[in-house]
Amino acid sequence: MRVEPVVLDSTHVRLEPLSLDHHAQLCEVGLDEDLLRWTESYEPTPDGLRAYIEAALGMQAEGTALPFAVISKAAGRAVGSTRYGNIDLGNRRVEIGWTWYGRPWQRTAVNTETKYLLLRHSFEVLGCIRVVFKTDVLNERSRTALLRIGAREEGVFRKHMILPSGRIRDTVYYSIADDEWLQVKAKLAAMLGTPSTRALTL
Repeated sequence: MRVEPVVLDSTHVRLEPLSLDHHAQLCEVGLDEDLLRWTESYEPTPDGLRAYIEAALGMQAEGTALPFAVISKAAGRAVGSTRYGNIDLGNRRVEIGWTWYGRPWQRTAVNTETKYLLLRHSFEVLGCIRVVFKTDVLNERSRTALLRIGAREEGVFRKHMILPSGRIRDTVYYSIADDEWLQVKAKLAAMLGTPSTRALTL
């Protein structure tokens, strides 16, 4: 299992390796405080977003993450970011997360197709046996979306994180296993109106 920078391309989105070249476009859509309500992952300023990108690239250099810029083909620009994180080569496991999109692209095919591409690459190219997702226990939208694509809820890590605001977050874990992938793949393809056997090529 080798997790290396790659471009994942499809109908609505292109996922390309995140770099500081994306900083300006991401600043145009990513400085909305509402985006950070559940994660508080960076200060909503240009410097805060630059530090976020630099930290992600540092984790990539360490081999623990692979961050992407999400490019909307319709908009012709970067509209968000996502990544593989907590990469565990020995146990053939990755986590998909750190995902955010500018407000106009939330709850659209951009997110569904992004998940499809990352999951398909995880199971069909990287050879993962497990893909993990986690979210704030209070984030009902994210929890509903994960169940909708076929991820299984595994449990709540109580008092899992102390956020920068000081709030103590409980975190819900979800996963998809390799022997569940074909069913999940068909569900995602149906959501996108695309036969899973022929479209959304990498």
